[in-house]
Amino acid sequence: MFSRLVFGLGLLSATALVHPAFAAEARTLQIFVSKNKQSLVVYDGTEVVATSKVSTGKEGRKTPSGIFSVIEKKKYHESNLYSNAPMPFMQRLTWSGIALHESNSVPRYPASHGCVRMPGAFAKMLYGMTDAGVPVIISDGELAPQPIDHPNLFHPESPAAMPLLSDVELRPSIPSYPEAPVQVAMNNTAVMPMPVAPEEAKAPSEPISMLITRRTLRETVIDIQALLNQLGFSAGDPDGLLGPTTVQAIKAFKALRFTEFAGDRNLISDNLLKSLYAAAGRGEPPNGVIMVRQSFEPIFEAPVTIADPSLALGTHFLTLHAIDATAGTADWLGVTLTNNLPRETMKRLGITNQESSIISGRPIAKALSRISIPDETRHRIDALVSPGSTLTISDTGIGSETGEGTEFITVTRES
Repeated sequence: MFSRLVFGLGLLSATALVHPAFAAEARTLQIFVSKNKQSLVVYDGTEVVATSKVSTGKEGRKTPSGIFSVIEKKKYHESNLYSNAPMPFMQRLTWSGIALHESNSVPRYPASHGCVRMPGAFAKMLYGMTDAGVPVIISDGELAPQPIDHPNLFHPESPAAMPLLSDVELRPSIPSYPEAPVQVAMNNTAVMPMPVAPEEAKAPSEPISMLITRRTLRETVIDIQALLNQLGFSAGDPDGLLGPTTVQAIKAFKALRFTEFAGDRNLISDNLLKSLYAAAGRGEPPNGVIMVRQSFEPIFEAPVTIADPSLALGTHFLTLHAIDATAGTADWLGVTLTNNLPRETMKRLGITNQESSIISGRPIAKALSRISIPDETRHRIDALVSPGSTLTISDTGIGSETGEGTEFITVTRES
């Protein structure tokens, strides 16, 4: 048990520093910011290691709620948005300008332009505790990580135990930024994704971040292109883009099955995808995807299936706190975030209910139970997980803040 040291100015500063975690423990830390309480709490597992008052964004410039991570650190930084305002001990959360940083004005009520202000002594201490990649959860109410045990969660597995590839069909995955190399993912949920080449992935000791979400048009078009090519219709490279070659191939496929598509006026539809899967002997198409990043870079993605798709999954964040490689066990911690989906988003995603199984009972376990992950994909991820690895489950896919040099960023709507 670590000795507890308390510093600061007590009630005057409303800052308490407990055990400053050592650098070796930085990967298991999590930072939680409550906008209602104007407080910040640092957890190592379920243990509180530091707390502080903060000042978040004021009306009109509110600090966004959601799942973030530290993507850049600078001991001294000047704002390029607000007249070069000083931001000492800056820990960036988004490239659009949200960060944790020191300030001389931390009144414990919303007063910033969107950043999270912290008192000087605490900001300096926190800067020394964290590494890039440490999760930062911002919400209206207070959240605290709780142990989660579920058979669908990943656990360490010897890479030697992974099954070998046979003849399988692959499709490229679109990188999240132009300079990224094209990755490979599977068209068929019954086969294993291509192992990562040595230059594609960092050492397994580096934590990975994962996102499970619903498929978007991009993944659907990639599948359509790959299946059309397999069936002899030239759709071009499976790149997720509806270019003229792909459009012509879709029209040619539909023309041969005129009666099947007589009432279908949409170029891309569930009917088209199901017909292509059936023609290729692939069964039912998946409706979800798991994406994996390591050290802020995309590694691979693979299809998953989400049961009861009309019911929202909710928004959940899990962190792998500790593993026992010998026993093959993992200690996961999780929180559920409030995320009120707009009506337009629900309609686009085919969600008719976002209340049941989300804010009551055991929401994380209920969400995990609805997700089916192919064994081959699971084996691959089991070989990569390490302490500090994270898993986000969300209906809304990759947020606009996710991109080059970030983990998966999920912005939530609390009210």
